[in-house]
Amino acid sequence: MFTNNLTSLLKIDCPIIQAPMAGGITTSKLVAAVSVNGALGMIGAGYMSPIQLQELIRGVRELTSNNFGVNLFVPSKFEIIENEIEMANSMLNQYREELGIIGERITPPSVEDTFHSYEELIQVVIEEKVPICSFTFGVPSKEEMKQFKQHNVTTIGTATTIEEAILIEKLGMDAVVVQGSEAGGHRGNFISNHEEGLIGLMSLIPQVADNVNIPVIAAGGIMDGRGIRAALRLGAKAVQMGTAFLTCEESGAHPLHKEVIIHSKVGDTTLTRTFSGKWARGIKNKFILEMEEYEDMLPSFPVQNSLTQSIRKAAASQNLKDYMSLWAGQCASLARIETVEELIQRVMDEEMK
Repeated sequence: MFTNNLTSLLKIDCPIIQAPMAGGITTSKLVAAVSVNGALGMIGAGYMSPIQLQELIRGVRELTSNNFGVNLFVPSKFEIIENEIEMANSMLNQYREELGIIGERITPPSVEDTFHSYEELIQVVIEEKVPICSFTFGVPSKEEMKQFKQHNVTTIGTATTIEEAILIEKLGMDAVVVQGSEAGGHRGNFISNHEEGLIGLMSLIPQVADNVNIPVIAAGGIMDGRGIRAALRLGAKAVQMGTAFLTCEESGAHPLHKEVIIHSKVGDTTLTRTFSGKWARGIKNKFILEMEEYEDMLPSFPVQNSLTQSIRKAAASQNLKDYMSLWAGQCASLARIETVEELIQRVMDEEMK
């Protein structure tokens, strides 16, 4: 058993948080297995409806009474620019045609619906008495924070720079995930621009730890005990691991996604905004490489994400890795196929050596 102020707050036995990967990866089976084995399981609710989240929370509770949490994407205002959408669609139609989905109606999300859905998800977290809630792409409002505090929900923000971490602390959040540039999936920057937020994790941890009083959680490229040990020595109180859990047997990730990660090599990942309109790290494939030159012209998140949704879905159903968003961190080549129990036991044994 490993104890510090953060593990005590989260009621966990080891300083590991399973990253809240959205898009079906964080099944009730995965989240519960992480929590049962002494770490913190997290539901990635970014793309879920309130009913889906409620069902998943209840599914986790059927499997464990241990602590777990939910992660929400904080929406920001965005514009629907018709000529951007037309241009993007003209480029995407070649992929839709190849996948046999040309002609499908695509409706970009509205700002109102996006904010309304987020507010409903907050209510599910509170009504279901989820003990921990983390946030990506932004921070809750002061009114929302007041609600969380009234209901004793522990809150965790995500930062890519010192400035973002300081704001998270000022808002009264209980801990901060610092996301290094090595991290797989979407970048969590919300004040700093994309370039300013690309700080390597081992530089970011001490910078933030020296400037905030709340516990720091390190995320980005941590795959084994060496990474955990280094993060803790630099001032983190825990680590958040995504790619390592993505390839676990209990993960809901597509089998092809797991296979691509397991067979990946150093240098196979890249940052791209071709799939969603927001910068994210994943394994290079045909879609990323062909769309790369148009990256700056594509609609922003979540508009581009909605335009590519049917492409990603069809590619997954047809087992075509060239058109799937294969999110993975920079150390993906260290991933293994193993159970959650085996992963947690292995990395904690390595950390103690």
